[in-house]
Amino acid sequence: MLGLQAYASEGSGSGSSSEDTDQEESTNQAVKAKPAPDPDALAHLKPLPTDSANSMAKSLQVCAAPLVVPTGQVEVARMLAPSTNELCYNPRFEELFAPVAGPVNPFLTEQMRAPKNMLTGFVETAHISDFQFENQRKTFHSYGYALDPSIDAIAGSSGTSAVVEKVEEGPSYVGHLQAAYDTDGKTVFESAKANRSGDKRKRQKNDKPEDVEGFLGPWGKFEDEQTIARPSEQERAEIEEMMAKKQRRNRVVEDKPIEEKSILHIKDSVDYQGRSFLHPPHDVGVSLRKGSAPDRCFLPKAHIHTWTGHTKGISAIRWFPKSAHLMLSCSMDTRIKIWEVYNERRCVRTYSGHRQAVRDVDFNNRGDKFVSAGYDRYLKLWDTETGDVISRFSSRKIPFCVKFHPDYNKQHLFVAGTSDKKIICWDTRSGEIVQEYDRHLGAVNTITFVDENRRFVTTSDDKSLRVWEWDIPVDMKYIADPTMHSMPAVTLSPNGKWLACQSLDNKIVIFSAINRFKMNRKKSFTGHMVSGYACNLSFSPDMSYLVSGDGDGKCYIWDWKTTKLYKKWQAHDNVCIATLWHPHEASKVVTAGWDGTIKYWD
Repeated sequence: MLGLQAYASEGSGSGSSSEDTDQEESTNQAVKAKPAPDPDALAHLKPLPTDSANSMAKSLQVCAAPLVVPTGQVEVARMLAPSTNELCYNPRFEELFAPVAGPVNPFLTEQMRAPKNMLTGFVETAHISDFQFENQRKTFHSYGYALDPSIDAIAGSSGTSAVVEKVEEGPSYVGHLQAAYDTDGKTVFESAKANRSGDKRKRQKNDKPEDVEGFLGPWGKFEDEQTIARPSEQERAEIEEMMAKKQRRNRVVEDKPIEEKSILHIKDSVDYQGRSFLHPPHDVGVSLRKGSAPDRCFLPKAHIHTWTGHTKGISAIRWFPKSAHLMLSCSMDTRIKIWEVYNERRCVRTYSGHRQAVRDVDFNNRGDKFVSAGYDRYLKLWDTETGDVISRFSSRKIPFCVKFHPDYNKQHLFVAGTSDKKIICWDTRSGEIVQEYDRHLGAVNTITFVDENRRFVTTSDDKSLRVWEWDIPVDMKYIADPTMHSMPAVTLSPNGKWLACQSLDNKIVIFSAINRFKMNRKKSFTGHMVSGYACNLSFSPDMSYLVSGDGDGKCYIWDWKTTKLYKKWQAHDNVCIATLWHPHEASKVVTAGWDGTIKYWD
C-alpha cells in the first residue's frame, strides 16, 4: 500500500517543491478513495522476477513523509498592508498579489480607487544625472527646446549623445520644435561658439580714463541699442489720441448731478410747542443733559429692538451730540437715515444724495448739520432738520473718514482722510481747502481729536500712527513698529486719556492720548476675529467695559481693568461693523451689521 502512494524520480531529494507536495496530497486522496482489490482477482498475475524487482527498487524511492503542520502555527494566509515597503520573508504569489482585505467603498470611482502616493496620482522615482538635467535645462533656456522627459533615451548609449534622439522624431522634444530641427537637436555643450539669440548682448567699451568726453566705464550702451530722445510728430499724435480715449473712458459723467432729496417719515416735523425732532425729549425717564453719565454700568442681557430700513450693509452709526436721543446711520445702499432712540423708535428721515456707498458721517457740535463721505468722491454737508444739501466738496479722491473740529469757534472746519494719503481740511463757509496734511504712505482711515482738541491722531494703511498739531502740516510724532498692523478703527476713551485701536491682527491695542502717545503693552484685548474689517469699538460711560464687534457678527465685551473677556453673543448674521454704548444709559448698547439691521441691547 505504501508503495502505491507516491513515487519520486531518481535524483529528487527530500526537499521537494510545493507542486510535488500538492501532487502527493492528490495521489494520497485518490488512493484512499479507491477500494482495496480482491486477492482472488489478482491470483492470475505473476510476480516480477527478482532482478527486475531489485532494479526497480533501486530506481524508485518511497516518500512516505506525511504533511505535518509545525507546532504553534496555523495554515492561515498572511495579509500584507498596501503601505508595506519592506518584507522580512519570501511571500507566495497568492499572498503578494492578494486583494486588499476589508470592505470596499461602493461610492468610490475608478480614479479614486486607484493607488496614490500623492494628491494627483502615483509617482515613481526616477534617476537622471545632474549633468544631463542641467544640460537639458540650459538648452531649453538658451534655444527654447529640450528632450521630452516622458520618453526614455536610447538604451545602452552613453555620454552626452545618450539623451539626444533623432530630430525626425518630433514628439521627443518639447518647446520650440523648429529650433530643434534647425540646430539638429544640439545641446548647449555641443553647439559651436557662435552668436546666438540667447547670448548676452555686447556693450560698448571705453575704459580709458584720459578720454574725458568719451569715457563710458560700466555704463556703456548695448551695441544694438537705439536711443530716441523724443517721439516723432506722428508718434506724439498717436499717444495724445490714445490718452484722450483713456480719459474719456474713465471720466465720471457729471453733466447731470444726482438729485439730492430727503423723505420725512413722521407725520409732524414739529410738536405742539413748535419744537423739531432735534429737541431732546424730557419724558423718557433718563436725564439726557451733558455730563449726566451713569455712575456704574452693567452688561446688557437682552435684545430689545431692531431698526430695519437699510437694504445693504451699514458702514457707520453716530449718536446725536450730547443727548443721544437720535442716531444717524449710513449704509452701502447710498442712503443716510436718522432714527429715534426713545419712544416709538421710528425712522425719522432718509437722506439720498450719493451715487455710491456712504463710508462715514459726522455731526457738528449742535447736531443741526452733518457731513457725509461717499465712494462717489463727494463730501456733502446736510441740514439735519430739513434734509437739504448745503454744500458739496470734492478732491477727486475717495474720502474714508470725516470729522468736524470739536471746538465751538471752529465749527466751520472739518477734516477728511482720503485715499491719496492726505488729510484735507475744508472751510464750509468758502468751500475751499484751507490746509493739507500729507505725510502718510497709505490711505488715511481714522481721525481722532485729542489733548483738548489741540492735536489729532490719524491712522493709515501704512501701519503707522501719526500725531499732528492743528493747522501744522508736519506730524509731531510718528509711531510705527515692525509688530504693528493696520488700525482702521480708533476710539477715544471718555476721560480722554486713552486711544483704543482695532488692530487687524485680531487685537485691540491701547495708546496713551496724552504726553508721549506710548503703547500700553499691558493692555491688549484678544479673542475676536476682525482681520479685514474696520469694526468700530466703544467704551462704557464709566470706562468699566470695552465693546467691539467682529467679522463673524458677534459682539464682545471686555473688562477695561483686567482685559478679561466678560461676554460675547451672536448679534448679527454678517459682520458686526459698529458698536456704540449709550452715553446716558447704564447697560444699553447699539450694534450695526452688514446684514442691514441696527440692534438695541439692554
